[in-house]
Amino acid sequence: MQIDKLRGKELDQLFNAVLSLKDLEECYRFFDDLCTVNEIQSLSQRLEVARMLQDGNTYHKIETETGASTATISRVKRCLNYGNDAYQMALDRVKEQQESIEKG
Repeated sequence: MQIDKLRGKELDQLFNAVLSLKDLEECYRFFDDLCTVNEIQSLSQRLEVARMLQDGNTYHKIETETGASTATISRVKRCLNYGNDAYQMALDRVKEQQESIEKG
């Protein structure tokens, strides 16, 4: 796993901080302080690219709708195919949350 190369006290602290956030508003506040607007947009763009790839969209449509470069789309696709299945896990959980909210 590639993440093992990054593993350490500082990254554990970051991830524990993210896990401590209680709601969407706290996430907005934390990431606004932690990251630049461009960094936040890049992260959210990658997740949207992953969702669109899973839904079978073409590179052209993804590029048009998200503004992502073909290099970014390819990188995300490589992670979907050969990564740690984290995009799939996160997207499945988001979908489950949305469906739960819609059911009320």
